Amino acid sequence: MAGPELSVVIPTYNRKEILLKTLAAYQQQSSSAEILEILVLDDESTDGTGEAVAEFSQRAANHVRYFRLTHRGQAAARNHGIREARGKLLLFADDDIVPSLHLVAEHLAWHQKYPEPFVAVLGFVEWAPEVKPTPFMEWLAKDGVLFAYSHLSPGESADFRYFYSCNVSLKTAFVRENGMFNEDFKGYGFEDTELGYRLQKRGLRLLYNPAALGYHHKFMSFADACRRAKGVPAALKLFENRGAGLVLARMEAQKRAGLAGRLKRLSVRTLVPFLSPIKPLLDSQLRLPRILYRAFYSYYAVYPAALQAGAEEDSAGE
Repeated sequence: MAGPELSVVIPTYNRKEILLKTLAAYQQQSSSAEILEILVLDDESTDGTGEAVAEFSQRAANHVRYFRLTHRGQAAARNHGIREARGKLLLFADDDIVPSLHLVAEHLAWHQKYPEPFVAVLGFVEWAPEVKPTPFMEWLAKDGVLFAYSHLSPGESADFRYFYSCNVSLKTAFVRENGMFNEDFKGYGFEDTELGYRLQKRGLRLLYNPAALGYHHKFMSFADACRRAKGVPAALKLFENRGAGLVLARMEAQKRAGLAGRLKRLSVRTLVPFLSPIKPLLDSQLRLPRILYRAFYSYYAVYPAALQAGAEEDSAGE
């Protein structure tokens, strides 16, 4: 591709300090000259983000464009970025995902290798070493709660469930022509999965390139993870009534209906209360079996109500 053609789209809200660190890392990219612009979509922050970005942009090598929006959520912010972007390629990023030195170069190289309009590139995200991630956090990020990178191989085509808008790039024309984010999603969760499903139906091919690495600058305790999960239901209800949600609901229903699903619910209901004394170890550096992380997270965060519903289903089936 001749000349800089990449637009980096970063929504933000009250994260001034980490946003500045992220913007600085984009200036230091091995392929920084290939970045046409960085669009900062500020969802009405109150921490001085606008002033900080204005000061930063005066000394930035890359063109930083700042937009202050009304408080409408990440989906609306990213859509504004899609409409404003001048590049032929879009890189969706998050304000707390600091790019590694070659993240941009890796995204661009794969788009050069796969120039088809329907090809997108999924990068990899891992916890920044500075936050001193716990084994529980590593499980969250790789085994299917926050992300499910451990289920993918380099170069593999991933389905819509892996359309992670914190580190994914695609052709601008493709997303404009085939669907943008659903702005009914106001809070956190599912807006990227829902878009990924609609784009997949229009031919999207999502390729996984783990070398396009970003570092997640956030510490997440077990309590933080549970609070995050409990803040998702509004988005989940909206998601469940759409095509992607219906597909995933059928998949989950099949899992729950079988003997394995019933045994899993039974084990969680009985095992976790018995093991409650070890709960503080979830935030330690002691590595526990993954089955324990999933059991505790399921019991406290994912489906406490569903466990009860499952118990009633199991009783009815006996």
